[in-house]
Amino acid sequence: MTVERREAGRLPDGRVVHEYTLSNAHGLAMTVLTLGGIVSTLNVPDAAGRVANVVLGFDNLDDYIHRNPAFGVIVGRYGNRIGGASFTLDGHTYALSRNDGPNCLHGGAEGFGHRLWQAEPDVPHAGEAAALRLRYTSPDGEMGFPGELQASVRYALGADENSWRIDYEATADRATVVNLTHHSYFNLAGRGSALGHRLQLPASRYSEVDEHLIPQRHAPVAGTPFDFREPTVIEARIRHAHPQLLHARGYDHNWLLDGPRDADGLRLAAHLHDPSSGRCMAILTSEPAVQFYAGNFLDGSLVGPGGHIYRQGDGVCLETQHNPDSPHHEASEDWPSTVLRPGEVWRSSTIHRFT
Repeated sequence: MTVERREAGRLPDGRVVHEYTLSNAHGLAMTVLTLGGIVSTLNVPDAAGRVANVVLGFDNLDDYIHRNPAFGVIVGRYGNRIGGASFTLDGHTYALSRNDGPNCLHGGAEGFGHRLWQAEPDVPHAGEAAALRLRYTSPDGEMGFPGELQASVRYALGADENSWRIDYEATADRATVVNLTHHSYFNLAGRGSALGHRLQLPASRYSEVDEHLIPQRHAPVAGTPFDFREPTVIEARIRHAHPQLLHARGYDHNWLLDGPRDADGLRLAAHLHDPSSGRCMAILTSEPAVQFYAGNFLDGSLVGPGGHIYRQGDGVCLETQHNPDSPHHEASEDWPSTVLRPGEVWRSSTIHRFT
């Protein structure tokens, strides 16, 4: 097991933030901060063995504390948007943190990506080289969400392949809603724009959104710029004058996954390929949907390692999840429930496989 720890710095209140480094024997290595469970670097070799960091991030803790647009964070208590920053459960309406216009986005202004997690190396399972478990207790009423939530997230690197697995678990002492995910911005080239990557999404429907990016209905992708059923260069249609692209200034939408699950309950959510380096990333998940966000709001105001200025499209997010705004929809096959009740365990798994 290869896991190393060092002190990364301190929060304004004096609490220590640690950085863990996990690696395997094939050149895959990640660094993880206990602040937000942030994956700050993910070094992946290309076909020639050249290693590059394929996620966006900062080279200092201060930027993560004060300026982070969710680079590499664990997202919770509810990933993506809840319209109107409120929901009703069991006859009671809960007012949430409003941090995205009228919406609650990614759990609110101080969601899980801003919290200090407890971390410790975990015993690797069969086929794993190294593992890290992170835990956080979200108190009743945090960001407006009901119930104390015990969250556990486990990162593991493959031993025989270059893969990164995330396993999520959560329990609560009151009925609440949960939608945990991860928010890395990927650039498989390790530099420049990611809009030249080829993306495949095995999904025949996506969620149309209103002007506040809240899903209104599910619609077929056929005949639209949202059809990624065949590998397609991201920038090929991102500037089409489609009303949905205008709402989001590009891609920031939810796709409903098709296709069968394997014996472990996982299915393909996305395949991303960078022609310049040859790196590929396949994402498999137990979740019913994936949010594809093309880094539309990166505006040149953030600076990464080496003085690199992050501009629109320099990284793309592929967030495995339940549908955004699910608490406002009656549970159904198209709108799986995100309600978690006492005595239940919420579980989710996602694998990133690099070749």
